[in-house]
Amino acid sequence: MTQIMGATPKNTHERTVVREDVDVSETDLVTGMVKWFDPVKGFGFVVAENAKTDILLHVNVLRNFGQSSIADGSVVGIRVQQTERGVQAVEVVHIDPPVSESTHTLTDIADLQNSDAPPAPLQPGRVKWFDKGKGFGFANVFGYPEDVFLHVEVLHRSGLSDLQPGEALALRVIDGKRGRMASEVFAWEAALERDDD
Repeated sequence: MTQIMGATPKNTHERTVVREDVDVSETDLVTGMVKWFDPVKGFGFVVAENAKTDILLHVNVLRNFGQSSIADGSVVGIRVQQTERGVQAVEVVHIDPPVSESTHTLTDIADLQNSDAPPAPLQPGRVKWFDKGKGFGFANVFGYPEDVFLHVEVLHRSGLSDLQPGEALALRVIDGKRGRMASEVFAWEAALERDDD
């Protein structure tokens, strides 16, 4: 398999967690785009430029990175291995959120992006509920009684596609026009890695 290297943008989070049963010398580092990922089915596929077939991405490999979902169109750096069933990801090295082609942006977020204000600090929280079909949900931030609004567009910008009740997160929370809302969302483990930098 050919090694494909890609640039790493500033908003990328990177971790290295390789399963103990994987010999790294028998893997290739590949950069590709998530074709689709279904957290309910527990898998999805990545398309890489020089790969002859799609690459299977299993939810357990994604969980080792600290996420339980990933947005379609995200760019991922993965270690892959040829198996009897085809090419499979054995480690996620980095995830870059998808580039939004949408010109529609939440006004609260658009106002924040046009501001010179420093980003809000990361705060620990848990998902109260999230409905992917409706495109929103709520989280609780530790130490605050108010719920924090989570919009699917913010998840996609953060490289996530879905959230489960009780899932640990790190959030940047702003006061929106209709109350507290997340402007950025990270899986808890990914946020810890960002904090170490």
